Amino acid sequence: MPPISVLVFDIFGTVVDWHGSIVREVQAAHPQVDADAFARAWREGYQPAMQRVRSGEIGWTRLDELHRRMLEDILPRFGLEHLDEAQRAHLNRVWHRLNPWPDSVAGLTRLKTRFTICSLSNGNIGLLTNMAKRAGLPWDCVLSAEVFHAYKPDPRVYLGAAGVFDLSPAEVMMVAAHQNDLAAARACGLATAYIERPLEFGAAHVKDVSPDPANTHHARDLLDLAERLGC
Repeated sequence: MPPISVLVFDIFGTVVDWHGSIVREVQAAHPQVDADAFARAWREGYQPAMQRVRSGEIGWTRLDELHRRMLEDILPRFGLEHLDEAQRAHLNRVWHRLNPWPDSVAGLTRLKTRFTICSLSNGNIGLLTNMAKRAGLPWDCVLSAEVFHAYKPDPRVYLGAAGVFDLSPAEVMMVAAHQNDLAAARACGLATAYIERPLEFGAAHVKDVSPDPANTHHARDLLDLAERLGC
């Protein structure tokens, strides 16, 4: 097998804490709302919204716009239909302001000493760039499904990432906290590393982080991955 030279990362849940970040903002701005339920309801619309694009029901649509459609759907359910356009736009951009997990910046910084590190997210380029700048995520490159006009797990995303660097898929490792993302990457020939994020959906909804032997690596967090990869 050729050596790995590029690590590509899922972002939501793997590198940043989407649930905790949204909960904190909603609690601060709208204390009457069940922020945990709000965050999970918003995220529940994620796959169905992207599936409308994948199926061809709607044309290519950036995640920022899909997030806004999901938000409009759930606002009445949580008594927030009174929000004006400026408030809705600001709330929708919470996805640009997600906080990294405590190990993320240090782990990525160590991994960067040996590998090219790159986002590979369904988030759009502007969202990922704003997030990285605010959170201090030290990417060498920001790649997004937007580049390939296809949402993961479409093979065009994984193979496209390898193509950007003129590498074979086997020279690229997908890093994610989601087994389905990793399975799709493996099907395209990428190496895979699973990152445990048991609190992705909050402390009241602990996630199963059992190892899958099909993955190349299984790590507690990004610092543990750096250790395993000799960084």
